[in-house]
Amino acid sequence: MERHWIAPAWGPPQTWRFVETEPPPPGPGEVTIRVRAAGVNPADAKHVAAPRSSSGADVRWPVPIGYEVSGVIEAIGPSTGIITGEASVGDEVIAFRVRGGYATALTVPADKVLHKPSTLTHAEAANLLLAGTTAAEMLAVVDAAEGETVLLHAASGAVGASVLQQAALRGVTVIGTASPARFDEVRRFGGIPVAYGPGLSQRVRDAASQAHAGRLAAALDAAGTDEAVDVSLELIPDRGRVVTVAAAARAAQHGFHAIAGSQPDSARFRDAARARLVDLAERGLLTVPLARTFPLAHAPDALGFLGQGHPGGKLALIP
Repeated sequence: MERHWIAPAWGPPQTWRFVETEPPPPGPGEVTIRVRAAGVNPADAKHVAAPRSSSGADVRWPVPIGYEVSGVIEAIGPSTGIITGEASVGDEVIAFRVRGGYATALTVPADKVLHKPSTLTHAEAANLLLAGTTAAEMLAVVDAAEGETVLLHAASGAVGASVLQQAALRGVTVIGTASPARFDEVRRFGGIPVAYGPGLSQRVRDAASQAHAGRLAAALDAAGTDEAVDVSLELIPDRGRVVTVAAAARAAQHGFHAIAGSQPDSARFRDAARARLVDLAERGLLTVPLARTFPLAHAPDALGFLGQGHPGGKLALIP
């Protein structure tokens, strides 16, 4: 019997249950994946922590947890291919925007499945697409172009690391905020690190001047702090070139972009971006910093570790 994590009602990971399940056999347009690693993301807990609007009343409990996995195709429905082409039992694959990835096995629509980049381990591949598609959308929304310089808040985080790599491929210079202890991670991916905290706006200006980077063209906020928003608005007069993934209320107040995978436009963009990001990873142009792994049975511990902040890379659950 397989097992998976569910949220029986609104609440933190400590209230979740690790229960037996039996994935249904795949029908046409479906595959069953033997999970080798499940990506751990803040959204996994956030989306079942508490109702955010009246729509919360429509949630059907229990809710299976987890949005992205890496594994091996164990069974495949009739006449079924996946996003990146034909597929066979035994193929290594990743799946993104699924329900119930914190599992030993699951059956999912084939249009959410892609071949795993051979350059990545399962633990790395299981963390490629949520952060990667978020980063890609941030750069697209502000229309970051070759030769420009942008400010990135939380540059050493999971989304930040992907922004840095994708920006470099665009020919975009990034000045990224981080704690001094994480400066090497920002430099590793081509960013110019600056410490967050009082005086940030002047340090950003100084960094741009010292790097001969010119005027800042856009700001990308993956931190969500008031400091990140205030400095972004101070340095970027064009609200159309400021985006956040963590401060939606401030965005509504001040008229800049806020994106989230739950928004239809964001979902469409991220679905369309998946194959390109897999190709970049396959060519060695996009990597996933991995901090550590946890046993699948210890999923609440992994979320607790993530919630402490600054994990030093992505986390994965291993069945």
